[in-house]
Amino acid sequence: MTRPQIKIPATYMRGGTSKGVFFKLDDLPEAAQKPGSARDKLLLRVIGSPDPYGKHTDGMGGATSSTSKAVILSKSSKADHDVHYIFGQIAIDKPFIDWSGNCGNLSAAVGSFAISNGLVAKDRIPQNGICTVRIWQGNIGKTIIAHVPVTNGEVQETGDFVLDGVTFAAAEVEIEFVNPAADAGEGGGAMFPTGNVVDELEVPGIGSIKATLINAGIPTIFVNAADIGYTGTELQDAINSDAAALQRFETIRAYGALKMGLINEVEQATVRQHTPKVAFVAPPQQYVSSSGKEVGATDIDLLVRALSMGKLHHAMMGTAAVAIGTAAAIPGTLVNLAAGGTAREAVRFGHPSGTLKVGAAAEKIDGEWTVTKAIMSRSARVLMEGTVRVPGDCF
Repeated sequence: MTRPQIKIPATYMRGGTSKGVFFKLDDLPEAAQKPGSARDKLLLRVIGSPDPYGKHTDGMGGATSSTSKAVILSKSSKADHDVHYIFGQIAIDKPFIDWSGNCGNLSAAVGSFAISNGLVAKDRIPQNGICTVRIWQGNIGKTIIAHVPVTNGEVQETGDFVLDGVTFAAAEVEIEFVNPAADAGEGGGAMFPTGNVVDELEVPGIGSIKATLINAGIPTIFVNAADIGYTGTELQDAINSDAAALQRFETIRAYGALKMGLINEVEQATVRQHTPKVAFVAPPQQYVSSSGKEVGATDIDLLVRALSMGKLHHAMMGTAAVAIGTAAAIPGTLVNLAAGGTAREAVRFGHPSGTLKVGAAAEKIDGEWTVTKAIMSRSARVLMEGTVRVPGDCF
C-alpha cells in the first residue's frame, strides 16, 4: 500500500533570472536533512524529475535549467556569517542532482529568504535601510554578501530595478562574491588551472581552438564565437534546436573539464552536468534580444552566450557572470580581448535577453592573478509560500 502525501514547508522564489524551491534544513523530513539518496529522491520528486516528457507537469520545476533548482538553508555556524546554504541543480530527464556548483542568480534570493525566515539575528535587521546578509555557500565554500533593502522591518521586494531576462521590475539587491576564485579547490585551486590565460584546447571533431579556462564564480570554458562558427548574437533557438551543435558544445565542455582537472576521464563529464560551464564570446555588435529589444554595439563591451545543463541559457547564469567579470579584468583572456583588450574594473555584456553589468577587482600577486570580489545587481521575489506535497514513499 502506498503512503499518502506529506506536507513540507517550502517557499517558491525567483532570484535573478532563475526560480527555485527553498527549504529550511530543519523543515525537511529527517532522512533528507543530510546529503544522500533520500534527499536527492525527495527533491527530484518535488521538482518532478525525471520527466521523459520534458515538461515537469507533475512537479514544481519549470523544465529548463534556470527553473529546475532547489535550495536548502540553515543558520550558519561559521564565524561572521548569518546563513549557510547549498544548491542543487536538478536534471530534467534524468534522476540526477548536481551539487558541484552554486547558482549566482538564486544567491540573490538567499538573503531575502534568510531575513524573512528567522535565519538573520533581529538586531542585524534595520527598520528601514539595507540589511547586509553574510552568506556561506556550502557547495563551493565561498562567502557571498547580499545587500537586501528593508522597509518597516520587512524585506522590500517591489521597486523599479529592471533586470533583462525578467519581465517585471523589482527592488535591487546587490550581490558581492568575495574571493570567488581563491582556494577554489578544484583544478588545483588556481584561478587558471592550467596556469595560462589562453590555452589551445584539442577537441575531437573540432580541432584545436583557443580557450580561456577559469575558475571564478564557477568553472567556465570561454571560446571565441568565430572559432566555432558563430557571431555571438545567437538567441536560444539558433543553438537549442540544433542537436549537432549541442553535442559539439558538450564535447568542448567535456574536454575543457578534463584540461581543467575537474574530471579524470572525459566520460565523467556526463555525471557532472552543472560544472564547468561553456560560453562563447565576441566583440560588440548590434542585435535584437529575445524580448524584441534592440541592443546597440555601443551599449555593450562584448557579447557572451553561455550554456547551462546542455542548453543555451536564456540570459546569463549569475556565477558565469562572475567568471565573465573576472576574466574581463585580466589582460589577455579571450573575454578581455573581446572587450577590447584594455584594463577594466567593470564590463557590460550582451546576452540573449539583453545586457548585464558586472564588476570585478583583480590583481597580480607573486605572479598569480587573484580577484578579491565581484559585484552585480539582481532582484528577488517570493512567488508562493506554504507547503509542497510529495508522496510519503518517494524517498
